[in-house]
Amino acid sequence: MKAHWNGKLIAESDDTVVVENNHYFPLQSVDASVLVESSHTSVCPWKGTASYYSLHVDGETNENAAWYYPEPKEAASQIKGRVAFWKGVTVSE
Repeated sequence: MKAHWNGKLIAESDDTVVVENNHYFPLQSVDASVLVESSHTSVCPWKGTASYYSLHVDGETNENAAWYYPEPKEAASQIKGRVAFWKGVTVSE
């Protein structure tokens, strides 16, 4: 799977985990140079508290466009150390 935003490949992996129709990429498969830590969080009743990254590509920023669960609940343990995308990020094969 590949994730693109603003014309740039930001993640690529043959090892994604699909949860609720979202592909969670291993963090090491994401281009770290485009990730900007965000203070934004959200809570999922069964996955836990999500943290976010904004994406910065070619001078443009996509706020809170990537999320991950630093300490997922047991039911979502398979997504620990993984990142998913939204907000205009295209994920495809």
